[in-house]
Amino acid sequence: MNSISFRQQLNMLIIISDTHETSSQKAADKIALSMYQKNNPLICVASGDSPAGIYKIIVERVEHNELNIRNWNFLGLDEWVGLNGNDEGSCRYHLNAQLFSPLKISNDHICFFDGASKNLEEQCRITETTIQKHGGIELAILGLGMNGHIGMNEPNTSVLTRSHIIELDPITAQVGQKYFRSPQTLTKGITLGIATLLEAKTIILIVNGEKKGAIVKQVIEGEITEKVPASLLRKHPNCFIYLDQPAASMLD
Repeated sequence: MNSISFRQQLNMLIIISDTHETSSQKAADKIALSMYQKNNPLICVASGDSPAGIYKIIVERVEHNELNIRNWNFLGLDEWVGLNGNDEGSCRYHLNAQLFSPLKISNDHICFFDGASKNLEEQCRITETTIQKHGGIELAILGLGMNGHIGMNEPNTSVLTRSHIIELDPITAQVGQKYFRSPQTLTKGITLGIATLLEAKTIILIVNGEKKGAIVKQVIEGEITEKVPASLLRKHPNCFIYLDQPAASMLD
């Protein structure tokens, strides 16, 4: 039987489960509850390995008529500059495979950065306008980078940033290679900014694996600083962190 523990750290509620599968189930429960009976809510979705379990559960619940997502709208968190959904390995490509295609989400319910656009600033404006049109982000699903980034907001990104283009940290460029079949040149990203994310009504951060243990400790127990962007989530009034035991292994 899985055991689940809860901790309060400033405004964060930290939910620690034995396994990543249980963390994903608990996060999916929270998402369903937060979105329930909301009028055309906007949900920000991150790509990556950590949130993938959440999407699998959401798809299963929709297929079994346990969850109604017909009025949900989706917002992409970030994208590699130079790539879009046509490129295998892009953020949009993975979310198409894990979420949008299985749920048959139409494009008019999706706003996603086109990293291959010749006008990236316009992509940022479109994204911010979409957020305003929906009255803000109802809920944001985030993963955690090895260097503490959220989205592609790298260390020392200003807390005041909105959607923007950013030079990638070498760690991000290196870790990002795992999403591609052959080596990919990754130098820039386009992402929701920290200020934009902190305005979301609810934030879910899901992290798994022992390799994230050290950065999880910095995020939750270290200094709140732009040097570790995810630590800024501790200032959010409604943030939930879902960890498996290995990810939580270094917490005091």
